[in-house]
Amino acid sequence: MNREKTAVITGASSGIGREFAFALAAKGYKTVLIARRRNRLEEVAECIEKVYGADTKIIAADLCCEKECGKLVEELKAEHVEIFINNAGMGRWGRFAETSEDAELEMMDINVRSVHLLTKLMIRYFKKRNIKGYILNVASVAGLMPAGPYMAAYYATKSYIVSLSRAVAAELREEGSDIYVGALCPGPVNTEFDHVAGVDFPLKGLDPKVVAEYGLRKMRKRKVIIIPSFLVKASVIAAKLLPSDWIVKLVARQQKKKKQL
Repeated sequence: MNREKTAVITGASSGIGREFAFALAAKGYKTVLIARRRNRLEEVAECIEKVYGADTKIIAADLCCEKECGKLVEELKAEHVEIFINNAGMGRWGRFAETSEDAELEMMDINVRSVHLLTKLMIRYFKKRNIKGYILNVASVAGLMPAGPYMAAYYATKSYIVSLSRAVAAELREEGSDIYVGALCPGPVNTEFDHVAGVDFPLKGLDPKVVAEYGLRKMRKRKVIIIPSFLVKASVIAAKLLPSDWIVKLVARQQKKKKQL
């Protein structure tokens, strides 16, 4: 088995995933980069090897497919994985009754099913090897809100990831495990997300590099719910204190700003 410490990042071809890869390569990790677009992965890998001189492996995979998730973990048996980042995800915007069910089911496959399955398989991977491993699931502040009109299914998927991460982290703590599971919950980030989701978000987003580096620092401190913005933290506190109906109306108003309805 390769004893070089390895970090695995899904959705590594752009945005936060790409910045996770750079940050971990800078810390001396071998990186395994996973995404659908091989050409984009090759560009990221070339940059990592050129700038950091770090070993990099790319795996082009469609994580919407359950078999691809299982196949990925099989490939990792030859690696000494210490960090696994579930970053792959997507969003869909629109009125629930009008959005494409096929597109939303695809989003649910990548946002929920793949994260659920890979979290489970990687916990088993770490336990079998008696490794102090880290699993960081990239969720969203959406997952900390009561609901998200006009991105109803997206908000629901991220709520699932937050709930799953909290519950699994509690189970691991109770059994005295060294395995970490947490959820990174940023607000708007300057990535391709809005373009893919088909929206134009009016608020200024965070730098994905800042989000990735903050997430890694808090992960090392074993923080379960990681929120990389004071304003987002304030909104989460407000969501806990104010009536949920108010919050849902405020979210709806903000979502409608992304497009004129």
